[in-house]
Amino acid sequence: MRALRIDRFGGPEVVAVGELPAPEPSPDEVLVRVVASSLNPVDVKTRSGTIRGGVPALPMTLGWDLAGVVVSPGDSGLNVGERVIAMSAQLAAARGTWADLVALPARTLAAAPLNTSLVEAATLPLPGLIAAQTLEWLGISSGQRLLVTGAAGAVGGLAVQLARARGITVDALVSRPAQLEAVTDLGAQRAVTDIAELDRQHYDAVFDTCGAPAGETVSDGGRYATIASEHGDPPDLSHRGVTTTLHQVREDGTGLAELVKLVETGDLRLRLDSSFPIAEVRKAFERFETRGLTGKVALVF
Repeated sequence: MRALRIDRFGGPEVVAVGELPAPEPSPDEVLVRVVASSLNPVDVKTRSGTIRGGVPALPMTLGWDLAGVVVSPGDSGLNVGERVIAMSAQLAAARGTWADLVALPARTLAAAPLNTSLVEAATLPLPGLIAAQTLEWLGISSGQRLLVTGAAGAVGGLAVQLARARGITVDALVSRPAQLEAVTDLGAQRAVTDIAELDRQHYDAVFDTCGAPAGETVSDGGRYATIASEHGDPPDLSHRGVTTTLHQVREDGTGLAELVKLVETGDLRLRLDSSFPIAEVRKAFERFETRGLTGKVALVF
């Protein structure tokens, strides 16, 4: 089978299509034929060797997201041919999804949305889970105020929508004026490009996706979560009673199923910028690393 692999760190040129034996799933795993995946910032950092912490041994298969069809269901109760999505924690599990066939624990899978293509569905797993899990940690509820930084990105855009669906008032920080309309269209009440325009100690919680210096915007006793690990640890705001965390995503098929319901009801919109066949993976990386995208880049198998 084909797989997108790296045997050294570097730019898009180090990613190549290679041949691997098909995986042999255990009874508690499901063998999935991959139709599409998508690129995430962690893939760029892994490819370039700039990820914080350890990485699986080289050579490795990249990829976290997956949308495809069941080939062998094992003991999962799924049906052959069923459309599914999943997220694999590639760094921890050494199990990349950029391959024709992937064996995953049944607990990581969810049925794909009925109202999207599998290419669109492949944009949901990692950003959707990290957005939902971070909002859960923030513990914010209807009527409270949330700031999302980097709100035009994949995670930020989903976080805005998920928070608005819960009745939370959301403001957004973006990097350029062209993104302002996009994030207000997703549900942000207010969007700015300059953090100085935001009131100090105004928000019950801050969800930072890009390493913005937003610590002064959270209220005393609030919560502050960042997923921008490349910028280091979150600010120490303990002197104001603010709890902070650097949040890491976890595999969760049940959580994915909840997100799929929101996609199917129209409460969560998936944004696809472009798609590339795997033979053009280098072009896909080049597109993904273009600044200012408001949709995801997908790989099609």
